[in-house]
Amino acid sequence: MYHHILVMTAVEIEREAVLRGVGGNAKFRVATAGVGPVSAAVSTAMALAEDGANYDLVVSAGIGGGFAGIAPIGSIVVGSESIAADLGAETPEGFAGVDKLGFGSNRLEVDHHLSVKLAEALRSGGMQSHLGPILTLATVTGSAETASLLTERVPGASAEAMEGFGVAEAAHRKGIPFIEIRAISNAVGPRDKSAWRIGEALAALEKASTYLSEVLA
Repeated sequence: MYHHILVMTAVEIEREAVLRGVGGNAKFRVATAGVGPVSAAVSTAMALAEDGANYDLVVSAGIGGGFAGIAPIGSIVVGSESIAADLGAETPEGFAGVDKLGFGSNRLEVDHHLSVKLAEALRSGGMQSHLGPILTLATVTGSAETASLLTERVPGASAEAMEGFGVAEAAHRKGIPFIEIRAISNAVGPRDKSAWRIGEALAALEKASTYLSEVLA
C-alpha cells in the first residue's frame, strides 16, 4: 500500500489526463516536469526535496512513441526498466553507453513487482498493454534508420519518450521506488505528424490512470 505518490508528466495535457484518471485520490500529487530528461530530473528532485515531502513512490507518466510490432498506437507500455538510450559516446565500433565507458549506467531499475501488477491489471481491464524497456532520449527519433539502431542497441525496446530516465534518476537518488507508463501516440520512426494520435493516447493515459489508482493506492 502506497500513501504518498508523486506522478510526473511532461506537460499540462498529460497532467490533466492523469488527474481525471485518478479521480481526485488524495494519495496522488500530479505535477509537470517539463520536456526532456534534464528538466524532468530537476523538477522531480525539487518536488522530492520540498518541506514535508514524504513520497513512497514516484511515477513517470505520459504519452510517447511505440516501437513497431510491439506497442501500437493507443496501447500502454509499462516500463520493465528505464534506459537513457542516447547517453554515451560515438566510437569507431558504434555507440557506447556510459556503462560501457565506465562512467555510470544507462539503465535504472523500476519496481518490477508493481510494474507487472499494473500491466496485468490493464490487460484484465481490456486495455492493450505491454511490459518492456522504455527509452529516454533528448532527441525524439525521426527516421527508420534511427529506430532500427535503437532496437539493435536495446533488444525488446518498447517505447520512447523524453523524461522517464530523468524522473527515475531523481527517485533513485532518494531511494524511492519508481515506475513508468507510456500511452502510445505514434510509431517510432519517420516523423509524420499527420499519423500522430495525441487524443487517442491521452484517452488511453486517462483510462490507464484509473488502474494506477486501483493498483497502487
